[in-house]
Amino acid sequence: MVKVTRLDTGPCELFLKLENQNPGGSIKDRIGLSMIAAAEKAGQLGPHQKHIVEATAGNTGLGLALVAGQKGYRLTLVIPDKMSQEKILHLKALGAEIIMTRSDVDKGHPEYYQDMAERIARELGGFYVNQFANPANPLAHETTTGPEIAAQLGNRLDAMVAGVGSGGTMAGLSRYFAKALPECEMVLADPQGSILTDYVKSGTLGKAGSWVVEGIGEDFIPPNADLSRVKKAYSIPDSESLDTARQLLKQEGILAGSSSGTLIAAALRYCREQTTPKRVCTFVCDSGNKYLSKMFNDFWMADQGFLPRAAHGDLRDVITRRYSNRDVVTLAPSDTLLVAYARMKLYDVSQMPVLESNKVVGMIDESDLLLAAINDETRLRLPVRDFMSTRLQTVDVKTPVPELLTYLDKGFVPIVMSGDEFIGLITRIDLLNHLRRKLR
Repeated sequence: MVKVTRLDTGPCELFLKLENQNPGGSIKDRIGLSMIAAAEKAGQLGPHQKHIVEATAGNTGLGLALVAGQKGYRLTLVIPDKMSQEKILHLKALGAEIIMTRSDVDKGHPEYYQDMAERIARELGGFYVNQFANPANPLAHETTTGPEIAAQLGNRLDAMVAGVGSGGTMAGLSRYFAKALPECEMVLADPQGSILTDYVKSGTLGKAGSWVVEGIGEDFIPPNADLSRVKKAYSIPDSESLDTARQLLKQEGILAGSSSGTLIAAALRYCREQTTPKRVCTFVCDSGNKYLSKMFNDFWMADQGFLPRAAHGDLRDVITRRYSNRDVVTLAPSDTLLVAYARMKLYDVSQMPVLESNKVVGMIDESDLLLAAINDETRLRLPVRDFMSTRLQTVDVKTPVPELLTYLDKGFVPIVMSGDEFIGLITRIDLLNHLRRKLR
């Protein structure tokens, strides 16, 4: 448990319970252990049943994988395709079998992740954990998380801010605090697009939208969800959630995940609204190291439209990586093809400009490397100048955006110039990102 000291908490004290310090890096380790233990006690898992199936946004899967690996169970996880690569790689490293499915469909669709997991368990004869309705989920928080928070804060707590994914955290904490600290106010933090905030405020179920934050927010009311003690709810836009998590790292030194950003943003709103001092608690519910390629990556943030950039009204608005910011991955003519290959792999690019004295003198792409090495791999040690294309397509920074398609269709990567100054490159994905950002 740590106290926030550098963010503006108004007249309140804000405390963060660091669930990112658990072995799997999230609060879901608690329910992974609890649900498997309960299934074993009920005879649903054991020598006769060694296969576990679950639908997860990633973190429950990590908790289950930690326990399943220790007990020798096979684990199959169905995961929506918006989850970070770090989570998926972590799960695979723990030995879990991963099935990816669509994140753009609602409950009732055959590719909805929960429905798919239930169907797979039925077809393969596995034990379907069903964290959304499993009573061992809220029980873990009622018997461990709640008592820990109360003890760490000396039984002095005015408000607890939590989110709802499977519903277990809010339900378990509500039940514990109703007995131990009945004056403690339960506050919901919800991503914008989820139906839960409107349900708390009006009791009606609206239509769900979409959101980037992982692990919380729902398009239905999970059976485990107990919102009866929640009187205050905040709908937090993705941009605010991600920015809050990034500010938490910069100002408090805490590396937190995207859902933690939602929780802390809601807690900060609650704190700043108060007119008298209160003690408030929320979670760092998972580690930000699972999102380094997403919310802590400035290029991803810019591609998603979450990082504000000055508008110029020309092709600078289309370029993701600008040369003036030292964001463009480049080569020198004397670099070898092996260096070019290594940089393509490291930075996930398929072509690079070759610069000499800040002037673009060539372009090289994967095809150039492949043609050079296909009959003699030792040629990868030769310099880029021997294989780069000098047939370049430059465009002025004031060129209309629709004209870019003409060059891209011919296989060129337009090199954007302002007079003699190199501004950057525009690839197909840069143009697509620019067009998608205009939808916001």
